[in-house]
Amino acid sequence: MTLEPIDLLEIKEGKKLYDYQTDALEKIFERLKEFPTKYNLCFQLPTGGGKTVIFSEIARRYISETGKKVMILTHRIELLGQTSRHLSDIGVKNKIIVSKVKDLPDEEQYTCFVAMVETLNNRLRDDKMDFDNLGLVIVDEAHYNSFRKLFKWFEDQVVLGVTATPLSSNVELPLHENYKELIVGESISSLIGKGFLSKATTYSYDVSLHSLKIGINGDYTVSSSEKLYGNFFMQEKLLYAYEQKAKGTKTLIFNNGINTSKIVYQMFKEAGYDIRHLDNTHSEQERREILEWFREKKNAVLTSVSILTTGFDEPTVETIILNRATKSLTLYHQMIGRGSRVIPGKTAFTVIDLGNNARRFGLWECEIDWQDIFRNPDAYIEAIVSDEQMEKEMVYEMPSEVRELFKNSPFIDFDIREEYAKLMRMGAKTKDVLDKSIQQHATIIRENSEDFNGALELVKMLVFYGSACLVNRSDLFWSDCLEYAWNISINCLLSIS
Repeated sequence: MTLEPIDLLEIKEGKKLYDYQTDALEKIFERLKEFPTKYNLCFQLPTGGGKTVIFSEIARRYISETGKKVMILTHRIELLGQTSRHLSDIGVKNKIIVSKVKDLPDEEQYTCFVAMVETLNNRLRDDKMDFDNLGLVIVDEAHYNSFRKLFKWFEDQVVLGVTATPLSSNVELPLHENYKELIVGESISSLIGKGFLSKATTYSYDVSLHSLKIGINGDYTVSSSEKLYGNFFMQEKLLYAYEQKAKGTKTLIFNNGINTSKIVYQMFKEAGYDIRHLDNTHSEQERREILEWFREKKNAVLTSVSILTTGFDEPTVETIILNRATKSLTLYHQMIGRGSRVIPGKTAFTVIDLGNNARRFGLWECEIDWQDIFRNPDAYIEAIVSDEQMEKEMVYEMPSEVRELFKNSPFIDFDIREEYAKLMRMGAKTKDVLDKSIQQHATIIRENSEDFNGALELVKMLVFYGSACLVNRSDLFWSDCLEYAWNISINCLLSIS
């Protein structure tokens, strides 16, 4: 006898939904009742808001109320097991479709299927699987365009796309072409206010990005990022920022290249910190071992290459370091979201931004009009401030704690752009401007140092704080300032000794 899907549901209470999750569930089911077939709906909820919990409950309730089956699609193998466990916890008997599953002779035993995009597409294309009585298809991380190839197989079903950022990964393939409407869930700021997400404190360090190149995917290329973030000054800036704002916290560092991440690993290791490196070349066993170490080790530092942006949940993370720049709003939210989980004793976390990302997109917790982005993605992208404009607007302000170290100097301001314009009018050389800047640095260090070691500490402050006003320019002249920043150190120390 063939069992009806509702008969295959086990009676389990599962995880109790929060009020905002219940509200989202009701809104979605209102639309499902109004459009029971041939309708594509998108749902937005921030990272950490419990999207997996919500769509697992949607699957359970849909099966119970309609007697039809559910398909859940993911783009990462790590999400398969995570989703399957959630479903099992609430009594939904499900089957994972991976590459070794060639057909489904036992299809009638299951009410729900969890599959990877490519695997399922291959099976459907080869006519190896035919899902009887399938009514709902749930697409996790719906902003990825890899799912589009599957839509032709589910034209009679309801498709529910779920994402934290309803902005397509390809601007030429907007989500509104595949989804009829968007339902927006609770905002980040609201979830923070209600205690469901941790509050982020963001420290931004201005960086000149003029050397970065844009790839065909619309984001900065790995090769140009490796060149910028692999250089000595950026590595030192990273270590200095960590020691100033995050030392002693469990820290996750995101990079845009394997070589950069390995350099970060070596630098932190030589500085005496407990650190590991993780990228997609590690085996599954190595990855499990590294993540287990990170989970259990207090104050651990893990440097990675985007591999942990989805399918990774470690609530004990206290600091997120963006040691990269990105043009992707989705990636920006995914990276920071890794630190947003709330656990007993943790209601806040730190974000260190070394890619002007907060300037580009706004602070992570800022309100976003997702409906407008969903309907008008081109307008949103065009409105994002360019790197060139950001760098023109950068004005260095010495932090109060640093200014206190130079209290013996009544004047510390030095407008290098103004000096450049003035000296060029006088027929001076470019190097003269930098020499004058070095002299100014040497003067204020002499005024506030008693010995060589004291001067060395002030030099570090000026190179990694004060020299930001030197290096954040976009033309060729200002790109040479990194080399001269080191001369500041040499000259200042010589003036003391």
